[in-house]
Amino acid sequence: MKRPVPGRLRRVLWSYDIRQMDLEEDKELIIQQVLNYGVWEDLKWLYRAYSKQDIRAVVRHPRRGVWFEQVLNFWCLMLKVRLPKRVKERAIFRLAPQFGR
Repeated sequence: MKRPVPGRLRRVLWSYDIRQMDLEEDKELIIQQVLNYGVWEDLKWLYRAYSKQDIRAVVRHPRRGVWFEQVLNFWCLMLKVRLPKRVKERAIFRLAPQFGR
């Protein structure tokens, strides 16, 4: 059974059609976007919707080029996740290309 995404998350999922999303199928993306762009109310919702293990797994295995550096650093600290330098560097969103990485 499809679990719809609340409309209030539209602002952190602006480039997706949330009507087509599912809380379980799209949980990695939803967690990542809320951690990167969410406000306090979004974070409270996130911790009600997903387990700490689910949230920690998303931080532990960050997608390439989608995280703000300070945000990823914060969540690594808060969730006690240690990322290899290379993994962390690849996860950071950069406007200028980083050659040789």
